[in-house]
Amino acid sequence: MPLDADAIRRGCQSENVTTASQLCGRELTRFQQVAGQDRPLVVGCTFKSGVLSGAALDAGRTTPIAFANVREMAGWSKDALHTGPKMAALLAAATVPMPAPVSVSIESGGVILIYGRDDAAIEAGRLLQSHLDVTVLIEPQAEIVPERTEFPVVKGKIRNAAGHLGAFDIVVDDFAEPLASSRRALAFGRARNDARSRCDIILDLTRGTPLFPAGELRDGYLRADPGNRAETLAAVLQARDLVGVFEKPRFVSFDPSLCAHSRSQIVGCTRCLDLCPAGAISPQGDYVAIDPNICAGCGQCAAACPTGAASYAMPPEDALVRKLRAAILAYRQAGGKYPVILFHDADHGTPLIDALARHGDGLPANTLPIEINEVTQVGLESIAAIFAYGGASVSFLLREKPRHDVAGLRRTIALAQPVLAGLGFDSIRIATIETDDPDVLGLDLRDLPTLSTAPRPSSFLATGSKRSTLRLALIELHRAAPNPVEAILLPALAPFGAVDLKVDACTLCLSCVSACPTGALSDSPDQPMLRFTEDACVQCGLCQATCPENAIALRPQIDFRAISGPPKILKLEDPFCCITCGKPFGVKSTIDRVVAKLEDSHWMFKGSSRRLDLIKMCEDCRVAVVSQENFDPYGGPDRVIKTTDDYLKHREDAKPRSDFTKVADD
Repeated sequence: MPLDADAIRRGCQSENVTTASQLCGRELTRFQQVAGQDRPLVVGCTFKSGVLSGAALDAGRTTPIAFANVREMAGWSKDALHTGPKMAALLAAATVPMPAPVSVSIESGGVILIYGRDDAAIEAGRLLQSHLDVTVLIEPQAEIVPERTEFPVVKGKIRNAAGHLGAFDIVVDDFAEPLASSRRALAFGRARNDARSRCDIILDLTRGTPLFPAGELRDGYLRADPGNRAETLAAVLQARDLVGVFEKPRFVSFDPSLCAHSRSQIVGCTRCLDLCPAGAISPQGDYVAIDPNICAGCGQCAAACPTGAASYAMPPEDALVRKLRAAILAYRQAGGKYPVILFHDADHGTPLIDALARHGDGLPANTLPIEINEVTQVGLESIAAIFAYGGASVSFLLREKPRHDVAGLRRTIALAQPVLAGLGFDSIRIATIETDDPDVLGLDLRDLPTLSTAPRPSSFLATGSKRSTLRLALIELHRAAPNPVEAILLPALAPFGAVDLKVDACTLCLSCVSACPTGALSDSPDQPMLRFTEDACVQCGLCQATCPENAIALRPQIDFRAISGPPKILKLEDPFCCITCGKPFGVKSTIDRVVAKLEDSHWMFKGSSRRLDLIKMCEDCRVAVVSQENFDPYGGPDRVIKTTDDYLKHREDAKPRSDFTKVADD
């Protein structure tokens, strides 16, 4: 492939760029001389990364090497002569350090439950009996020929299953053990419901509905079609290896103090609960809990979380934005134009791009492939940063049939599109490419229109929390945009917005202030007041759900003036001062309304101005006056004792009279 070293040097301005043609072969000694210096090193080849890492270790290197694939991702393309800026981008992105992920340990003792409908489950048990502790569970009504087995075969239907590799908990109905007298077909004894069992692995050969949502993402839960021997054998071999202690990444970091799920048993935000395909998230009082042993790492919860309570860890959002910054800035410095960011994963996207490079036209010269753990982890902060840095378009490479629901990604795209359109970017900017065919991938990328970029590209450096990264990216996007308007209306569930207050209905009870998890709604210690800080609002809905007067409505929007603006006063009233000591203790309009309702309608205050004055006193003066004047708070008007005759007479008087009765009376 051609190598435009000058373009790479222009893109990687602060780096020492050297070129070679066969570092892993005849120039291996030269590579060892460079690698032995133990300085930060990026190698533009991944094909022989193991050989090169070993050679660097032999040369005395102690720090790891970063690798970037500039061959399949860039040089092997019909646009190879123009891929110098892209190579610079890929090498620059590889220099950005990524934090090491935190792991959780999962232990499996090798107890497996094989759940089936026919002899295929028995056969799978025979293959695994010398490796695992096997139990076979046969669904009712199955005809099984009695055989001698070294493992138990029982009957039952799984009603409920929970847990993960090493800790599955199942509930079985119609459970029964086989009878020793079984002759032609396996017969079972008396059945019972609610039988419980625990196991480390589940092999599902029933062809039925998966026991778990997005079952292919649940570690330790294996499914196969018993009619497909190759598929069944692959599942058996996979189950055989699931014994021991395993390290699993903690994909999502969670800070419960930032969670806006609930307050005082009133539910507000449920974004993560609605999106998790694996069922790893559950309510836990005012917050939610994410089970790292079940979490499959799709990242949709982190992308949707408005407060940053859930943030992705592989890599964190600010680290991903820094990687995008390095790639786009190097591409532009090397002379590249109209960069298209292609997000893809390692399991599906990388092999597809490799096939396109080896057997097709390769990627276009302006397509910058960014490999991440899951495409669905990308949030609004990354998309906003791409266009602020001068990106022209964003594409997400998905499977033709995704392994799990990608509603979270589509929601992110639906949120980003009005922001870009409102700021003057062309309408077609973000799209998904859903294919398993490399040729279709290449055609879709080459069919993308040439779109303009930001007229004033930014170069900001992101660091900090997810929410602060998002805020900074939006500020810089607004500054770089073709048409920097002040406010843009957004779809529902946006992480920014305002609240509309019905001022006449609001009583300044401040229940919304108590419920607000971010402090967007606040009061004042000096005067009855409700203030609103729009930049802090995450549109969780707790204020709306808590307000007893239904005076609050949400308005999803982004107001760029409010990002750095002061709090806005939604309602301000005069305080009511105690008529005895003068201490302010309430809202004047509220006290006046209460007095007006009670003075002529309630027996306790009717005709007694002194009792009515109690409402106008603070809590201390009220207690003192009640004690001094011997007011009985439970005393009421004299009670009239009624007899049965009184009730009968009242009933008779209430009966309507006919005209005939009137005439007779006359």
